[in-house]
Formats: sequence, C-alpha cells, structure tokens
Amino acid sequence: MAERAAADRHVPVMLDRCVGLLVAGAESIRAQGSIPVVIDATLGMGGHSEALLRSSDDLQVIGLDRDPQALEMAGERLISFGSRFRGVRTVYDRVDEVAEEHLQPGQQLAGVLFDLGVSSLQLDEAERGFAYSYDAPLDMRMDSSEDSPDESVAELLARVDEQELRGIIREYGEDRSAGRIARAVVARQRVTPFTTTQDLAQVIDQAVPAVAKRTGGHPAKRTFQALRIAVNRELEVLSEALPHALDALDLGGRAVVLSYHSLEDRITKRAFAARTTSSAPAGLPVELEEHKPTYRAVTRGAEGPEEQEIAANPRAASAKCRSVEKIRTAMRSER
Repeated sequence: MAERAAADRHVPVMLDRCVGLLVAGAESIRAQGSIPVVIDATLGMGGHSEALLRSSDDLQVIGLDRDPQALEMAGERLISFGSRFRGVRTVYDRVDEVAEEHLQPGQQLAGVLFDLGVSSLQLDEAERGFAYSYDAPLDMRMDSSEDSPDESVAELLARVDEQELRGIIREYGEDRSAGRIARAVVARQRVTPFTTTQDLAQVIDQAVPAVAKRTGGHPAKRTFQALRIAVNRELEVLSEALPHALDALDLGGRAVVLSYHSLEDRITKRAFAARTTSSAPAGLPVELEEHKPTYRAVTRGAEGPEEQEIAANPRAASAKCRSVEKIRTAMRSER
C-alpha cells in the first residue's frame, strides 16, 4: 500500500533522460571492473531511484533526504531491492562525506543526481505549509521534525526587519513588488504575528498592485518560493554540494542536476563551467596537464522536458537538466 501510494503521488521529472545519463556513467564504472553506485541526493519519494535500480541488477543507490517522512516512504517503496538501496537522513551538501562513509571495497561512485526544489510529497501535504492554495501552519521546512535545526517561515517572519525581508523576496523570488510586500508583511507582523499560509497570502495579495496581478499567477507565488528557499537554505546548500559531488565522483562518473529556478540553474552552470573549462592563463602557448578540464559537458547547455511530459505533468514545465562527466582525475597540485 505504501509503495503504491508513493508511486501514485509522484511523477519523476525527465525520468528517462536522467536515468539514461546516469546509466552511462554506471556502464563506465562497470567497464573498469567495479560495482557502480549512484547517490540520489534528493531522494523524495524514490521515483528516480526506483528507475535506476530497475535499470540493472548490480547498480546500487544511496538516497539522501533531510525529510524523515520522505525517507520512510521511499524506503518502503524500494524495500524489494534489499541492500542495493540505502537511505541516509542528511542534507545533500554532505554528499562527499556520505560517499566516503558508505562506499564499500569494489564500489565506485558512478553518478550523483540532484532533483532540486520542493517535492510532490511536501507540496501535497497541506500541514507542511508549502502552498498558498489552502490554509495550513506557516512552516515550509523540508525537515519539520522536532529535532530539525531549521526555523519555520513563521519564526523567520517574527525576527526579520523590512530590509532583510525585501532582500529575500527580491533575490529568491525575483519579485518586482518586493518592497511593497515586505512593508505590508512587516507592518502586519508587528500587530498580529502570522501563523497560517492563507493569512500571509491575503496580506501579500492586498500589497501587490492590480497591474502586477495580470500575469505570473497568484501574487503570493514568488514570495512563498522565496521564503521556502530562505528557511531551507537551498541556494547555500546547493553551492556547497555541487563541488563536493564533483570531487567525490570516480572517473567516468556523471553528475546530473534538475533545476526549476533560474538561481538554481545559474549556480549549477557556474559549478559545471569551473570543471569543464581549461584553467590555463590566457596566451599560454601549451596547455599543461594540470590546466586541462577534469570534466566534459554531456548535455548541450540546459535541456528541458518534452512537450508531452509537460502536458502530462505541468510541474515539469520549468525543469532544466544539466550533466557533466568526469574525464580526468585532478593532479595532487590542483587540489
């Protein structure tokens, strides 16, 4: 029952493309005589992991998630794969530490997958407070357990001033009405603290001018996105995680990133470019070995989903996929 529930509630984005990219990395590791391991750094309900495990009989998956509910559901879904799947509760910027701790002799890291943003599980659970379309406690933490180190959105709004809130909405939500929204939210917070999603959404709606509501969906959409990114430290974690993942991959291994936000894609593009371009100084007549790229781009820029997938799964519309492959091990002097 739990397995069916997880499979029914989540449609993995660009599933075939992601699995194909990672399977190619696994084949390269297998050709070297090792057992391929893929780290699903954003496990969620286990859709991508299940497809990877079904792709071959020897490939192993380590799934990471900070959300204990997601780990439990994915674990039940993938229980039939036995020891080939291992779930780890952690934030994915520890991907290199997880690889060092969990890879066994004879295994090599063939791939790391990042499916960024909020999961279907979190969006669909009303009490998690991720959506403005229904009333719920103002939370939005990906790990909402009692021992979570993260603050909720309600706690964030209770401590920030107008300037800080404006910066969060402008940077993470890219909303032109950031100033108006921050002013209205802070003024209302001083009188009565926010506790529910619809209460906050209503204040935002009233703060946004009518002309700005004509396009772009609900006026609270960008602010809710910005607050979610802020309380979960999503961009900071991603900026730290990508270099760690690229360091951890073995020769022939691949990193695959699915992003849904321009800032996520920008961070990914920059991290990949740092490994796929030569570090040789301009004008150097001969490229020395230590200046050669350690990775090559597998995708041509950012790839998007097919029209058929968008029609079947509207959440896939904003997805961008990038992938790189490790082609050279950095020399000791480069580390």
